[in-house]
Amino acid sequence: MCDKKEVLGTAPIGKLLFKLAVPTVVAQLINMLYNIVDRIYIGHMPGDGSLALTGVGVCMPIIMIISAFAALIASGGAPKASILMGKGDNDSAERIMGGCFSLQLILSAVLTAVLLIWNRELLLMFGASKNTIAYATDYMNIYAIGTVFVQLTLGMGAFITAQGYTKISMITVLIGAVSNIILDPVFIFGFKMGVKGAALATILSQAISCVWVLAFLCGKKTYLKLKQQNLRIDGKLIFPCIALGTATFIMQSSESVISVCFNSSLLKYGGDIAVGAMTILTSVMQFAMLPMQGIAQGAQPILSYNFGAKNTERVKKTYRLLLISCLTYSFAIWGAIMLFPQMFAGIFTPDTALIAFTAKALRIYCGVMCIFGIQIACQMTFVSIGNAPCSIIVAIVRKFVLLLPLIYIMPHLIADKTMGVYMAEPVADVIAVTFTAILFTVQFKKALRASTCDEDESSSRRSLQKQSG
Repeated sequence: MCDKKEVLGTAPIGKLLFKLAVPTVVAQLINMLYNIVDRIYIGHMPGDGSLALTGVGVCMPIIMIISAFAALIASGGAPKASILMGKGDNDSAERIMGGCFSLQLILSAVLTAVLLIWNRELLLMFGASKNTIAYATDYMNIYAIGTVFVQLTLGMGAFITAQGYTKISMITVLIGAVSNIILDPVFIFGFKMGVKGAALATILSQAISCVWVLAFLCGKKTYLKLKQQNLRIDGKLIFPCIALGTATFIMQSSESVISVCFNSSLLKYGGDIAVGAMTILTSVMQFAMLPMQGIAQGAQPILSYNFGAKNTERVKKTYRLLLISCLTYSFAIWGAIMLFPQMFAGIFTPDTALIAFTAKALRIYCGVMCIFGIQIACQMTFVSIGNAPCSIIVAIVRKFVLLLPLIYIMPHLIADKTMGVYMAEPVADVIAVTFTAILFTVQFKKALRASTCDEDESSSRRSLQKQSG
């Protein structure tokens, strides 16, 4: 176990990033299947498959909020734990993990109650129509019961990745995805449960993953162990984690707000087909973004550990390699989407009219995805070095300052109002990436200088102590 810790600070960065990122990218690709396999099966249901797909698509904003609450705790707690490992303070790292676990249990209980009581009202607010609300409520009523499994699988799984155990994280996702892929057709078609079967398959799969995660963190192989005496929520340790996780929470939870705005505008200008296309666009965006996020998550333990250990050269080298990797991937996936939009749309539906409509929208919606590698690399580095204010700022600027207003502005600037709604995404991304790159250039240098100064002061104090001794 000590070897795992030492490797983060000594192994060649290229080989280390490859070793950590490959399992994480595979996990993200598997996770993509986990997230979209329901929609693939549902879209191919006989009869009202297209309407059912749209109804389940309306549930996605609520599911994003559930995931966002897991990220609120874990995406701040996990990097903080890595930084403390770099400083050699493993006791505090374990106390952070235990406190995050308890807080996630509390959040799960609250979220489950809210979803079971008000899910119909929320779904109508999020863009469900009279044609799709029945499918949406059928799915969400069952999915809500499994909230605790989603919270703990996503939340505690981040602490496995933060220690450098990316293969274990990959197995966690693989277990859930394989279970979901097997159970989906059984419940949807075999037991003729339709969208209810898809939801049941999902929560059962999450439950299996949850058991695996907790078994590992309580076992002998983990470096940081989940212990009963550390389950108390210590505000001094947990509140900074929440502050750091706020950026990821804003990014993920705002997707639900953005989805409401997109769906309401698209329903107004293009009807159910435009909302159905948005469901597919969101799924393709997940396909495009998750592997890139996997690369970034693979870099997080290296960045956090070495920043905590004040090894600034390794931090800089890791960031540069992360940026190159993310940009290479973003250009590759952008090219594939631009060349073959019908192929991506056809994965989710056999409806030729919906495929044709979605293919046109897809080229617009993903128009500048090629530069988004910059955004991911900078945001992950902000989080990894514990810079909560900057990570929050870039999240707010992209979502609320830019994208939200543009959803309503762009239809008035373009003749095809429906396509104008989709165009809000690339316009916001160009401005957001430019802003993030400038802010990161300034703040990253400042953080590294501060870390170097702290190390120099510590060295001076140690020298004085030796002389006085």
